[in-house]
Amino acid sequence: MRMLYSGYQAWNDMLMPARLAAQTALNFRKAWGPMGDLPMSRRMFALMDVFQGAKLTHKRPAYNIESVVSGNARVTIREEIALDRPFGNLLHFVKDDVEAAQPKVMVVAPMSGHFATLLRNTIHTLLRDHDVYITDWKNARDVPRSAGDFGFDDYVDYLIDFQRELGPGAHMFSVCQPCVPALAAVAIMSEDKDPALPRSLTLMGGPIDTRAAPTAVNELANEKSIEWFEKNLISTVPLRYPGGGREVYPGFLQLSAFMSMNMERHGSQHRELYQLLADGKTVEADKIKDFYEEYFAVLDMTAQFYLETVDKVFQRTLLAKGELTHRGRAVKPGLIRKTALLTVEGERDDVCAVGQTSAAHALCTGLRPHMKRHHLQPGVGHYGVFSGSKWEKQVYPQVRNMILAMN
Repeated sequence: MRMLYSGYQAWNDMLMPARLAAQTALNFRKAWGPMGDLPMSRRMFALMDVFQGAKLTHKRPAYNIESVVSGNARVTIREEIALDRPFGNLLHFVKDDVEAAQPKVMVVAPMSGHFATLLRNTIHTLLRDHDVYITDWKNARDVPRSAGDFGFDDYVDYLIDFQRELGPGAHMFSVCQPCVPALAAVAIMSEDKDPALPRSLTLMGGPIDTRAAPTAVNELANEKSIEWFEKNLISTVPLRYPGGGREVYPGFLQLSAFMSMNMERHGSQHRELYQLLADGKTVEADKIKDFYEEYFAVLDMTAQFYLETVDKVFQRTLLAKGELTHRGRAVKPGLIRKTALLTVEGERDDVCAVGQTSAAHALCTGLRPHMKRHHLQPGVGHYGVFSGSKWEKQVYPQVRNMILAMN
């Protein structure tokens, strides 16, 4: 399977001329004049549009957050790299026009096949009342082998270093897969009495203890041995890329796994997209196109990080058992005493089911009751926990209140 990436790349290269031809035809559609709006022409262009858009990309999309309403005013947003590291940046969304200082929050984005821009709606909402930073992970295929490897312990190290960059009095907000390393980072900082220890830790739909309520995702991770995952899912980046020769878990494989869980829905969405384009309903069509432009932007993970995450988080659930170590040192959530904990779960989450995230409370035995909160959001699945109307109107107030109480 080490040559799988090369096969995928060859297939992409083979389709490239057809995609370019379709895009070129779309670019010259206006030259057709009134004929371009005939029913048959609209159907032809709709087919071309769907075809050329159904492709994977490997570069981070733009966040496109230019301004937000903060307080009683609309303020402009600019992006600034606070720390530049080989496998990820700490990105700061700077608000120059805010009069009063706002609580600093570091959003810990998943490294699970997509870029951090998948949390665009999450960030936009948090920016209303907070000074927001995010872990902006890089595509492993673009990281030269000279940068070394990147594993689970390195991920925890990055979080600690990034949190120190924010300084004392800041907060940590973790979404999905990185909830385990985020809790580990706070436990280590607590034991070390680190001055930059976050005042609050919010865990959103994360696999703290997958044994609490196993999902199809968890069962898949446990069906095979870690040796099987290494043999069948790890591939080598082609030499044409900066990270050529690096062993990775390709983003296109992760996306395939996600899509296979709900293939009927994705097929239906593309059929609907074709019909909307054929009917000339471009506004409705653009909403679907924007979603898939983000969804089809994939990120490769280093083989080490992927395999260690499957092994430590999903197969052996080391943190939940009290057996997780970092650089040979035991991780002790029970030593967290000054960082308030908020856990959030979605009633219909089929990725991290109810009970997996709230398990963090049982591990943080050193926290007094008033330092712990849990919110179960009715009527939402995994993405609804941190994106969409219920996130903005019902979940976000819980997050804001926790941060405000601990600021």
